[in-house]
Amino acid sequence: MSAIRNAQVDSVAVGPGGFEGLSDMWSRILTTVGSDMAAKLILSLLMMGIVLGLRRAALRIVDLRVEDRTLHYRWAKGIGYGSSALVVLSLFQIWFKAVESVGTFLGLVSAGLAIALKDLVGDFAGWVFIVWRRPFEVGDRLQIGGVAGDVVDIRIFQFTVLEIGNWVSADQSTGRLVHIPNAQVFTQSLANYTAGFPYLWNELEVLVTFESDWRLAKKRLAVIAAEDTAEVSEEAGEQLRKKASRFLIHYQNLTPTVYTAVRDSGIALTVRYLCRPRQRRSTAERLWERILDMVAEEPAVDLAYPTQRFYLHAVEGKEGLRAPIPGITGRDSVG
Repeated sequence: MSAIRNAQVDSVAVGPGGFEGLSDMWSRILTTVGSDMAAKLILSLLMMGIVLGLRRAALRIVDLRVEDRTLHYRWAKGIGYGSSALVVLSLFQIWFKAVESVGTFLGLVSAGLAIALKDLVGDFAGWVFIVWRRPFEVGDRLQIGGVAGDVVDIRIFQFTVLEIGNWVSADQSTGRLVHIPNAQVFTQSLANYTAGFPYLWNELEVLVTFESDWRLAKKRLAVIAAEDTAEVSEEAGEQLRKKASRFLIHYQNLTPTVYTAVRDSGIALTVRYLCRPRQRRSTAERLWERILDMVAEEPAVDLAYPTQRFYLHAVEGKEGLRAPIPGITGRDSVG
């Protein structure tokens, strides 16, 4: 009888008793954490699984249907933000349904976060400001603090730029990704190269010798700049009229201008013209090549550079104003 009884016990442990063991374990869990808590846990896991599945399905559809990289990126970020918000709201609804005063609860949570996570709260507030006010978007070129670059990603706590400048001249890319906390939009000055008026004023200084026909050189430079930037100047005028309702930007003249100044080594002719933010270097290169061709063609124009030259006023000065040479009487004795 004892052997038969032992066999029955073993059969229960191996067979139907396994289900009973799981039932007992579940009963102990309910006893430990409470049935209400267990239900909330199950509901939370189920809800997060559903949201995760919907998110993956939506991203799959975007991968198949959207070919444009910028649009694909924005859809993916929007789906990510939407699913995260849905999870937070659902968990709040599940776990804090009994809270009578939502405002009181949020106030307590906010105060705790402000103390414990000051930097992260500032970064989150910066993200809200970026999304709401849109001082810049993905694809814009900006400078914030001492960092300049093209915005390639915006996240809840930081945004990423593809750096330009630094040891590379003329706003060319360095290849480095720089991650900047969102809170810096409140503490650092921000310059946007492309928003509002998506053009830059650039200047080239052409130094010609004092003996050159600088008036002729100035006319030739004005013609070269006008021909090369005519399309950009026309586009800039249209953009300026469109943005007039939002930004008080006023320019009397959008066409190239050449300014004259005197330097130690010659006469400086500064060409000021409009260009697109990402074409500053290529535009300058194109203009310089045409300027060098012009100098080669014009015998009356020479480029100047720092040199040392002895000037004898008694010989080279204006007649009647020349200084007398010691030992020789008469102001005009030399000449």
